Amino acid sequence: MKKFFIACVIIISLFVIYQIVFYRLGLFIDFQPNKEPTTFVKAENKKIYLNQGNGYKEFEIKGVDMGAGIPAHYATDYAIDKETYMRWFKQIQEMGANTIRVYTILNEDFYDAFYEYNSNNAEPLYLIHGLWVDDYVQFSSKDAFDDEFLGKMLTDSKILVDVIHGKRYVAENDDYANGNYKKDISKWTIGYILGVEWEDVTVAYTNNMHKEENSYHGKYMYTTEEATPFEAILAQVGDNIIEYESKKYKEQRLVAFSNWPTTDPIEYSDNVMRFFEKIAKVDVEHIKLTNEVISGTFASYHVYPYYPDYLSYDGYIEECVDKNGNINTYYSYLKTLVEHHQCPVVISEYGVPSSRGMAQRDNNTGRNQGGMSETQQGEAIIQCYNDIKDAGCAGGIIFTWQDEWFKRTWNTLNAVDLTKTPYWSDYQTNEQYFGLLSFDPGTEKSVCYVDGDVSEWKDEDVVSENDNMTVSMKYDEKFIYFMVNKKDYKDTETIYIPIDTTTKTGSNYCSNYDIKFDKNADFIIVINGKDNSRVVVQERYELIRAMSNREVNGVSAYQEVPDKNTDVFKPIKLMLRTTALLETGHNTNLADTFEAGKLTYGNANPDAEDFNSLADFCINGDNIEIKLPWQLLNFSNPSEMKIHDDYYENYGVEEIQIDKISVGIGTDKNKDQRIEMKDFALEGWGNNVTYHERLKKSYYMIQEVWTKE
Repeated sequence: MKKFFIACVIIISLFVIYQIVFYRLGLFIDFQPNKEPTTFVKAENKKIYLNQGNGYKEFEIKGVDMGAGIPAHYATDYAIDKETYMRWFKQIQEMGANTIRVYTILNEDFYDAFYEYNSNNAEPLYLIHGLWVDDYVQFSSKDAFDDEFLGKMLTDSKILVDVIHGKRYVAENDDYANGNYKKDISKWTIGYILGVEWEDVTVAYTNNMHKEENSYHGKYMYTTEEATPFEAILAQVGDNIIEYESKKYKEQRLVAFSNWPTTDPIEYSDNVMRFFEKIAKVDVEHIKLTNEVISGTFASYHVYPYYPDYLSYDGYIEECVDKNGNINTYYSYLKTLVEHHQCPVVISEYGVPSSRGMAQRDNNTGRNQGGMSETQQGEAIIQCYNDIKDAGCAGGIIFTWQDEWFKRTWNTLNAVDLTKTPYWSDYQTNEQYFGLLSFDPGTEKSVCYVDGDVSEWKDEDVVSENDNMTVSMKYDEKFIYFMVNKKDYKDTETIYIPIDTTTKTGSNYCSNYDIKFDKNADFIIVINGKDNSRVVVQERYELIRAMSNREVNGVSAYQEVPDKNTDVFKPIKLMLRTTALLETGHNTNLADTFEAGKLTYGNANPDAEDFNSLADFCINGDNIEIKLPWQLLNFSNPSEMKIHDDYYENYGVEEIQIDKISVGIGTDKNKDQRIEMKDFALEGWGNNVTYHERLKKSYYMIQEVWTKE
């Protein structure tokens, strides 16, 4: 009995040791050192080929990037469950996509769902898996040879290989999801994209600090004489992941390295190099494959039509025409990339956001970074897709599948509490709305739709009235809504809705429109016909002046500070990224802007045939419905009803909490009297977010194209 007990202990101990060594540490013994690896995917002659059981055939990647975020969660919460993934995979494939790209190791539910979905599918979805590099490491003082950069990539690449083969336990960590990964999805995994959009300063710093370390020669990858130290690092990581998978699993798949225009390998004019501060290049043509590689590589680029549009400033824009004869620098840039490379080129991110806010204009094709309706988003994505095909790329991947509430953008991040972004939908932040799938407020439908149908409005919603006019209000996680009822309304009349949010600023008189209020107003909604309506803000409470006056107007905001009770109200603007050059070749120095407070007329009900997702107001007879994004009224965190404090007392944005705002209503005919303003109670929702999924109009437009090819 004692011997039996000892034997059991030994067996159990050996099993535990095996689990730790094989599943937790990834160590293994190659019992078949002479067995050659196999592959079902390979790259040849700038094309990708896939063997789906009947020989290699050309495979055009028609993909969708998939993030890890959903409302009320950051991406790093990995909160998406298996049921959701299964539903999304079906919708993605029904759209006509054949590939999904993910950026990092996700939770077990993703791999379990991907395995189950493909196991019962004669036409499976394929996967391109990313290897993430931490932002804090990239933006730190470390160069890429540091163990937290290179060492981490070498370790994580092995973990990634084990995860897709379903043979890895990943302990809790700060860089990606954890769990016990048991589903082997390798037969549907086309390849890996290693890394992220490289920070040009990190690349240049690495190359400068390690000038003599620009060479790497491995069994599978090696560098040419022209390689930089940063490229030598990439070769080492690529060699490492191919070797590990070749020896442990006897398989290979495509290996690519992430890149984008900021660190592209193209030669530009001195003006472009200087103005855009192009200080680093990453060229995978300096990384070669040995004969041991049977799969191959491709060049991966994130390329958007609006940034950075280098070819517009390189002196030959008239030559940048597409097959239709139109000036198209996006197509020309893609063609330049394809001509530069010997391997296939995949545009692994492309798209535009269907957001109200905007960060940059595309002056040539009109595919802007924001300020695009869902219909315009669909048109722009289809145009990009056609350009990608016409330029000779091996495929493209739309960024992205789902909207992501937690995201931030450079021109709005100073306006919001970045620790609370998952708890409300910020329509002014374009980065949140690249998705083809929208998360709309409300469990099944939103509290209000601006469509002319006022059946959702009740008598108890009335906040203020004046003569034969009333204004009612509602709100949800995305908008604050107003409904105006004016008897015998004529669209030649101008209606004013003053709004008081903070006791710190505001005026009881607006000199712009010569109207008076019985309280100090911070904002005024001005309804002046379908094409000339807007929201204006008291100059003291104007965010762009307080935070970006030097960039926009060339003068410090703290010179001639507006009085707290100034009667000047200004258009609400957002700063755009400036890439305009004067004809002399010198930069303008001052940033461009667009009027974010300008109101768009239309039907904002997604079920309507004439649906316009950018519509801010709609008129039907005597009723006017209006919706405003929270940030437009200087809310930094509406989930807790926090707004901006006085900028000039705090030298920037600080928050204060409110529990009410005051509103009134008047017309030009009321100018001889003060508009009475009444209180509307506000109560935040905290972390208790409601939402429902909705496929955008752009989804169906892409489906129409992709499913008919």
